[in-house]
Amino acid sequence: MKKIMIAGTHSGCGKTTVTCALLQTLVGRNLSVQSFKCGCDYIDPIFHSRIIGVKSHNLDNFFCDKKTIHYLFHTDCDYGIIEGVMGFYDGIGENFSAFTLAVQTDTPVILVIDCKGMSMSVGAIMKGFLAFRRYNNIVGFIFNRLSESLVSQAKKLCQEMNTEYFGYLPYDKDILLESRHLGLSTDLDRTALKKKMNYLSMIAEKHLDIDKILQYSTKIVCPLSVTHCQLPVENFSLRIAVSDDEAFCFLYQDNVDFLERCGCEVVRFSPLHDNGLPENIDGLILTGGYPELYAERLAENTAMLDSIRKKILEDKIPAIAECGGFMYLHEFLQSDKGEYYPMVGIIAGKCYQTKKLQNFGYAKLYAKKDNLLCKKGDYLKVHEFHYWNSTNIGNDFLAVKVSNQKEYACIHADDNLYAGYPHLYFYGNQDAMQNFLKRCEIYRNGKNTTHSTL
Repeated sequence: MKKIMIAGTHSGCGKTTVTCALLQTLVGRNLSVQSFKCGCDYIDPIFHSRIIGVKSHNLDNFFCDKKTIHYLFHTDCDYGIIEGVMGFYDGIGENFSAFTLAVQTDTPVILVIDCKGMSMSVGAIMKGFLAFRRYNNIVGFIFNRLSESLVSQAKKLCQEMNTEYFGYLPYDKDILLESRHLGLSTDLDRTALKKKMNYLSMIAEKHLDIDKILQYSTKIVCPLSVTHCQLPVENFSLRIAVSDDEAFCFLYQDNVDFLERCGCEVVRFSPLHDNGLPENIDGLILTGGYPELYAERLAENTAMLDSIRKKILEDKIPAIAECGGFMYLHEFLQSDKGEYYPMVGIIAGKCYQTKKLQNFGYAKLYAKKDNLLCKKGDYLKVHEFHYWNSTNIGNDFLAVKVSNQKEYACIHADDNLYAGYPHLYFYGNQDAMQNFLKRCEIYRNGKNTTHSTL
């Protein structure tokens, strides 16, 4: 597989637009392509997979060491396209940035600059990004929202700085991808977005030098052999139910792959549309998403609410509920319109809307007691991203933010349930996920769950 990274000067500069244009164009050329997202983002990979139709994965060097990153990056397709995160050098310091990942994976980088409102000042930005770090893998630039009259100037700047000009995208309101995360809920929306992607591909073929981009992509040279990259997991023969519909769409594809690699059958179900949980399941995962947008419909599906309540409270099935899934387990959930609706009712309290992101970013969760995933004193690596909050956020883990060392209590956890806002990335918490699957195996076999199994 050959690889290239599309990074940007800052969030909102157009790197997602360029990435989607490139992906759709390569698909249109009948090339096998796979996308990767730098960091823990859910939305862009969903967009890549559901609208463009390419497999998409995350590469996150907070969750994973170099060995695991190379393992996840090794595929058999023709081209792997990495989309950067935030600005190229942004992370926690430079840690967990697109720059660090590019160097770590030896991937050539094409930087996207938003040129709206600038002319020669574009050159200062180019020079700054090229010179800020001596070894940065930047091979050239794409100029977004560039006036056609400034194209010759952009080419000249690239020549002066001994870097490559890969083309530009003109300002065009028809290719804007605003609120794309809310545009995946209906077939009509998907059809409209697919048309937009085809139009974007046509624009890309006209204004981007696709052939040169492909020429500058380089083959993966993994410093570790594929056999050495194999991860130590046991083989389980389990049926794990995973929520997956319009309301619960935040699911790392890598988490599904991890479960399947462990020998599990992943059984997808819909809390919105199904009348109950799948039969003969050994574990349950309630994923994140946008339950607040579907609160009334979720409340109306009482058969599903009853099924989940019984399965967790009475049958004691091992269950993980994160973010939207955690909200779903509450007594009440406030919709995006401000009304409260009854949910599963396992967690006392209600979830309500706030005006800003809550506890956003990476954290380590330290267990205050033995639980479904780990022992007291162990920690999990997580990421939080949510605007809703809870009157009962939990108290079984201590969260420590990576960025500023802020501490706060969170998570409801016992022998069969782990529930809270933070998202888990399974490859970054392999021991905890194997503990979960061992509990699922005990549940399947009808054995008594004890902490000695961890």
